[in-house]
Amino acid sequence: MSALSAASVGTAAVTESTEQKKPLKPCCACPETKKVRDACIIEKGEESCRDLIEAHKDCMRALGFKV
Repeated sequence: MSALSAASVGTAAVTESTEQKKPLKPCCACPETKKVRDACIIEKGEESCRDLIEAHKDCMRALGFKV
């Protein structure tokens, strides 16, 4: 393995371990449920999207957020 390849592999490992130690921010948690929920609220209004809102809250709670 060349020195450049070894350095790239080492940097990738350090980056991954650093990312794992950073706490997850609420804005970045549950992107799948957040996207669907937001689209529904924009198109239909909050009252029509209660199930999607609750699904997103459940996802957030599962990740340890107090919602």
